[in-house]
Amino acid sequence: MRIALLLATCILLPRAVFAKDGQEIKVPGFTAYLDPNFQAARVDQNGVTQWGSADHVLWGGILAKGEVLAAVNVRLPEGETATLRLTIGAQSTERKISGAAGDLSADFGSFDIATPGYQRIELAGIAKSGKIFGDIKTLTLSGPAAKDTFFNLKPRRNTASVHLRFPLEKGVEPAWFYNELVPRTDPVWTYYEACGFSRGYFGIQVISPTERRIIFSVWDAGNEAVDRSKVRDENRVKLLAKGEGVEASAFGNEGTGGHSHLKYMWKTGQPQRFLVTAKADGDATIYTGYYYFAEASRWGLIASFRAPHDGKLLRNLYSFDEDFVGDNGNLQRLCDFGDQWVKTADGKWTELKVAEFTHDSTGQKDRRDFGAGVTKDGRFYLCTGGFLAEPIKLGDRFTRPATAGPPTDIVLP
Repeated sequence: MRIALLLATCILLPRAVFAKDGQEIKVPGFTAYLDPNFQAARVDQNGVTQWGSADHVLWGGILAKGEVLAAVNVRLPEGETATLRLTIGAQSTERKISGAAGDLSADFGSFDIATPGYQRIELAGIAKSGKIFGDIKTLTLSGPAAKDTFFNLKPRRNTASVHLRFPLEKGVEPAWFYNELVPRTDPVWTYYEACGFSRGYFGIQVISPTERRIIFSVWDAGNEAVDRSKVRDENRVKLLAKGEGVEASAFGNEGTGGHSHLKYMWKTGQPQRFLVTAKADGDATIYTGYYYFAEASRWGLIASFRAPHDGKLLRNLYSFDEDFVGDNGNLQRLCDFGDQWVKTADGKWTELKVAEFTHDSTGQKDRRDFGAGVTKDGRFYLCTGGFLAEPIKLGDRFTRPATAGPPTDIVLP
């Protein structure tokens, strides 16, 4: 039987107390989040420092069912005191610590994990005599529930990037790719991509609380991954046209190419409609991105790029859900996708009703809090982050129901 630890007493140990079976994992402070204000303290290679606000230090990871023992390695200036509360699931324990010359190990005792899976682990500052609650170095977990744990142990705190890949029927060569998405949540630094293809991507981003964007980019030819100045002119994507208010530039560091974006306050919960067209131009392909401006009931041009060393139409079609910074990966990013249609150059429409789930290496090595499937209203969905996981694995396929037909209101400028 677990002994309840309810007294807020001061227990300072040279190290955490571990379970007899020896299971133990040390989760670095630099993998933690600040919640709800992710900029209230510094999170870097030293852990969580300058933590003086009421914001909580937050981790998330997979634990097994059973008992887990928890301790936090803290640094606090000599002569200062702080009271901390650790919560795992519905259980909380408080400890008062006193500053010392070196690091302190605050033992929070044992917690019962009733349901295995992702657990939210929250460290709150209750009271302090000085300016800070302490600098947080590590969270140590041990005991039966720590067996086969899965936590991010790297400085990179992004959630996994998750994708829906749309297989094409044999012989279908699309000149158009139409897709809709409905953003359900909108944390800062989210990218929901509707129309991904072999040479580019098209979707929406949350840049800040006051800025959102529609973004359309096309990759250069060649293999340069970082510096566009190293790309020869004959391999460079060329901008042919852009819509009113659209900003265009070059990009690097994730491949190189031509970038365009429009600052536009799209709304969460409302369908966003996208169309990419492709036209072969000798050994090149002209890719053009169009967005539907619902308030004006019209399609508008975002940008058109000529991609060299191509000459083919659309292929390798996909959508994705991405956290492109990582400081707030404790928040879930959720988006619905549908309807998906492609049209060949001779005008034949084909509906894309099957999607295959994939993720990046972060989803394999560091984070598994993601999900995908089909909503009740017949759309695909993707989610990532928030320490909420679904029973899904790489390569799973989903089929959504057919719709009434392809879009009939596409009038391009």
